[in-house]
Amino acid sequence: MFSLQAGATRLCDGVSRREWLRVGGLSVLGLSLPQLLRSQTETAVSAAPPVASPLARGLDGSLTFGRAKNVIFVWLQGGPPQHETFDPKPDAPAEIRGLFKPIATNVPGIQFCELLPRTARIADKLAVVRSLHTDDDNHDVSGYWVLTGYPYGPGSARQIKPTDWPYFGSIVKMLKPSERLPALTSVWVPDMMRLNDNVTPAGQTAGFLSKLWEPERFVGDPASPEYQIDGLGLTGEVPRLRVDRRMDLLTQLDRHLARIDSSGALDGWDKLSQNAFDLVTSGKAREAFAVQKEPDKIRERYGRHSWGQTVLLARRLVEAGVRLVHVNWVREPGDTAVDNPMWDTHAQNADRLQDCLCPQFDVGFTALIEDLESRGLLGETLVVAIGEFGRTPKINRQGGRDHWGRVFGFALAGAGISGGQVFGSSDKTGAVPAADPIRPHDLTATIFHLLGIDHQGSFYDRGNRPHLLTKGEPLYRLLGDAPATAARVEPGGDESLVPPYDDSLLVDTTFASGRLIEAGTETRAKGWRAATLLESTAGVAAGREFGVAMIEREADGPSRLRHVAIGFGLAAAAKTSGSAVPITPASAIRVAQGVRAVLAQEIRNARGGHFTFSVRATGGGASRESFDTFFAPNFTCRLVLFRFADIGKDPRRVQELASAVFRPTFADDGAAAATTPRFSVAAFLGSTVPGANFAIGNGLGVAVVVEKSSGGELELPGGAAPSAAYIRIHDVSLAFGARPRDDSVVV
Repeated sequence: MFSLQAGATRLCDGVSRREWLRVGGLSVLGLSLPQLLRSQTETAVSAAPPVASPLARGLDGSLTFGRAKNVIFVWLQGGPPQHETFDPKPDAPAEIRGLFKPIATNVPGIQFCELLPRTARIADKLAVVRSLHTDDDNHDVSGYWVLTGYPYGPGSARQIKPTDWPYFGSIVKMLKPSERLPALTSVWVPDMMRLNDNVTPAGQTAGFLSKLWEPERFVGDPASPEYQIDGLGLTGEVPRLRVDRRMDLLTQLDRHLARIDSSGALDGWDKLSQNAFDLVTSGKAREAFAVQKEPDKIRERYGRHSWGQTVLLARRLVEAGVRLVHVNWVREPGDTAVDNPMWDTHAQNADRLQDCLCPQFDVGFTALIEDLESRGLLGETLVVAIGEFGRTPKINRQGGRDHWGRVFGFALAGAGISGGQVFGSSDKTGAVPAADPIRPHDLTATIFHLLGIDHQGSFYDRGNRPHLLTKGEPLYRLLGDAPATAARVEPGGDESLVPPYDDSLLVDTTFASGRLIEAGTETRAKGWRAATLLESTAGVAAGREFGVAMIEREADGPSRLRHVAIGFGLAAAAKTSGSAVPITPASAIRVAQGVRAVLAQEIRNARGGHFTFSVRATGGGASRESFDTFFAPNFTCRLVLFRFADIGKDPRRVQELASAVFRPTFADDGAAAATTPRFSVAAFLGSTVPGANFAIGNGLGVAVVVEKSSGGELELPGGAAPSAAYIRIHDVSLAFGARPRDDSVVV
């Protein structure tokens, strides 16, 4: 049994979604589709019929209006630096051009930064714009313009308001619904756009169009083995026959509602309910989201991380019929309430780009373009890669670049795009447009045009007020069926500079490389740095009687076992078959109070959270007596978590954030690993104040510090006296627990 009130007043008085669906216990046909069924009591927005512009052809004469069936919109949130991506400035001063060099692409005369070696190889498929500008340096305001095609103002756009201009994907949902999956016309993955913590800025919703035209957001990590979308299928409690019968009942309900309501308050209900029914019974959506079904080779090509798998998911969605997929940049664990989240590289611009951002983008973006092409989808899919703004020409004191809306760039590929060309230019420092400046609404107009939506058209809101879709003009010079030039050259670049993304916090944790880098050496090489490094193969280097050395001994078979020794009486590379041989110095060793030896490494891509740095360590030397007499009572060993004091990243100049003393005991060189004790230091390094960022600064690191702590000068006999003593570091580990997002921070 079910009953309905025959009066229209209740329908117009804000009936809740649950009330709409409570018909004899139907509850949406027994299915859970809270984001797909919109039963708001509101009039659907109408639109003027689109008419192709007379300039609907590209410069090569090809008809480009409506060329794209789908769009994949790659949102590089935070603001990528133009200098280290598509607009390098090799002739600018060092503090502007940065540490990286330009490389040739496969198109003559076009250069990208060397951090994009794979992207350089597909430049013939890309149209790059270098002259976009918003002149606003705020994430929210500049991003709003890019995502809606209309500038915000006045005031802050850090909060979503019902009067916001609609996200362009909502316009697409309204005017160009998918023929195959209308309920999933405009999809947003893998999460909402957030600034630090839970600040959700304007520009990502349907705004004044009403929730009927919201993009469908699916929150989750496609890289997770358990990834699935709830509600996109029949549950075990709702067999198909029962659903079909309920659909018949819903048809009767629709007829009854049509009789009792003539005000238009129910417009859109039939379409949404039919779309939802088709969605859950056809299985198309569930299959599209089943990224786990992709072959391992394809998943590896995109990258087995959250962003790479989200980009792969986008390909699956457009393949299934989704019109528009918005791919938000994925935050790594702990990447919130820090001073350089996502592409927002206020600190450590070079390190973030080389270790984290470009390894994901360069691999995943090129995988998408090549995968689409191999499947015959690139010719019908428009791909856009863009952020909300660029970054400052001048590098700051933390090695970062700050917000910059005065010029930035983006890349287009796919349907209707004539690749192998650059549109516009910036000045010699990448500060302002030098030629062909454009605004975000010109990009919006280009997207509409390629989708077959007249950019000069208008639509009417619920108050029957007309609105222009955009005030921009399509970038006709970038449109066409063929690349802008047929000429090709051998691209430059070295993929080993930007290997596929690796989320390891430390490298060489077992010292397998056998390499230590002298502290203070100017090199971007990753790994362990030592102060002072003892590297003489004949004995202790002159004047370096106390320090750090790599010790190697042969293991069973062809492999070698290494550990780092810190102390005195060491020879860095002295060894015989089966054991390391510390060399007792011929002359006396003197170690003053306060002298330190340091073994340190920068944490790769440090984020906010709880860190635990651990080492397995033992004492060693010429004898147990030597260690117990000369080392143990005179030296203090500490494990340290630190922040570099300056951009030089010298581990001797740091701000210690946490420290713990440890006391290894003597063990024979061949002692079993299972019995080697482990020592740790742990600390929370992250924001503890709501709304405040934790400073990564010039980088975080870990260190083993050995310091002469006893009073006065320690004099150790030379000659044959058994004075050599040290600690061995057998291996290290660094565990990390991410700081959770603080959902109470919304402004």
